[in-house]
Amino acid sequence: MSEVIFSVFPSENFVDLGLYQFGWEQCDPAHSFGPAARNHYLFHFCLSGTGKLIADNGKGTDLTHQVKSGQGFLLFPKQICTYIADRELPWEYVWLEFDGLRAKECVEMAGLSQENPVYKARYKDICEKMKEEMLYIVNNREESPLHLIGHLYLFMDGLVRSSTSAQIGKGNRLRDFYIKESIAFIEENFQNDISVEDIAAACGLNRSYFGKIFHENMGKTPQEFLISYRMTKATELLKLTELSIADIGNVVGYPNQLHFSRAFKNVYQVSPRQWRIEHGGGKKGTAGTAGEKLPNK
Repeated sequence: MSEVIFSVFPSENFVDLGLYQFGWEQCDPAHSFGPAARNHYLFHFCLSGTGKLIADNGKGTDLTHQVKSGQGFLLFPKQICTYIADRELPWEYVWLEFDGLRAKECVEMAGLSQENPVYKARYKDICEKMKEEMLYIVNNREESPLHLIGHLYLFMDGLVRSSTSAQIGKGNRLRDFYIKESIAFIEENFQNDISVEDIAAACGLNRSYFGKIFHENMGKTPQEFLISYRMTKATELLKLTELSIADIGNVVGYPNQLHFSRAFKNVYQVSPRQWRIEHGGGKKGTAGTAGEKLPNK
């Protein structure tokens, strides 16, 4: 029978890069998972043994990839895939599920894509450090969320720097400048009544071109990014303050409470009030019971 360690990350308030779940497993021969799709990025690193990944390449075709010890594979949000341990030498792996506003950028810097999801190490020493960061997170789940997020960043640094497909230095520097400028504008003005036109104007670009390069770099439209940023800030206020729902909506750019509640529910599938109860926020600080999360390993 497979041996498994599985943990759900206790906080979702990290905007740029956040954890969702993580774990380790020594699989049984021919053990399989899927076909299934995830909501976030999910990276597996193979510690020993071997297996195969069958995944959609983003163009409607399933590709089969062999993965062995010292390699890894990345699953993408909404991508349907199956992975199967070898019958003779089943794999042992460690995994992290992550996402965030800069997750797509990091993945692209590592040179990983739906057509090229297999990680291979260019530098063995950096790969070893990356593996150690993954195992540290799995084996130290009682540490504070901020502590674990720090190790997630170290893992990501190792992934990018050690990958044989890394794209560091190959990006368009002018585009990067515009994206950073637009994010800075959003961070400084999200509480105001700003539009995509306002963000584009702050960068000195027309709306159409700005929208195109932003989506290509971030994997979200500027409007989706703005909403995501506002809602993440809203969850922080719901959990950490005693502000009313109306006041929180106003703080994150929604002077109309009904509009705020509707936008929040579109993102989190529950109302702001219910989210606060489930996550122990507000005046009393009593935690409700959140729905059970199943491992997406």
